[in-house]
Amino acid sequence: MGFREIKAEELNGNTFEMIGKQWMLVTAKNSKGQVNTMTASWGGVGIMWGKPVAFIFIRPQRYTKEFVDDSNYVSLTFFEEKYRSMLKYMGTVSGRNEDKIKHESLTVAEYDGCPYFEEASVVFKARKLYAQDLDKDCIIDNEIIDKWYPNDDWHTMYVCEIEKMLVR
Repeated sequence: MGFREIKAEELNGNTFEMIGKQWMLVTAKNSKGQVNTMTASWGGVGIMWGKPVAFIFIRPQRYTKEFVDDSNYVSLTFFEEKYRSMLKYMGTVSGRNEDKIKHESLTVAEYDGCPYFEEASVVFKARKLYAQDLDKDCIIDNEIIDKWYPNDDWHTMYVCEIEKMLVR
């Protein structure tokens, strides 16, 4: 069964559950045509600048960050529970060291030049609008620094317009 396009407000599902518990893959294609992906469980969706947007956060050492920085588009893909082990793998193995997409036998597809995975159940095609490194001086609750940033490896926050939403 293929995908069908829906409007963002038609999405069925709890995005807190989808992102925080089920996880997602953040995927981008660089200017050389290579695709890389990583598992993420931080982020959100909402409205900003009058547009449906997704907020994603990537640490500087993640290989996928290079791809996201080199592209105008990213996809956020969500999967059924049977893909849990794949999502764990994608979050622990670096694409610098091996072709993890091939290892997991995922099928890369593209929608208007934005890569995503055929095996997904939900796809957000998103265009980057804004990127900024999180700033230690802006943290109000110092416990966040101690717990999440003991190595000063601050995430970059991306705000991305959700241009297309595909569901099975």
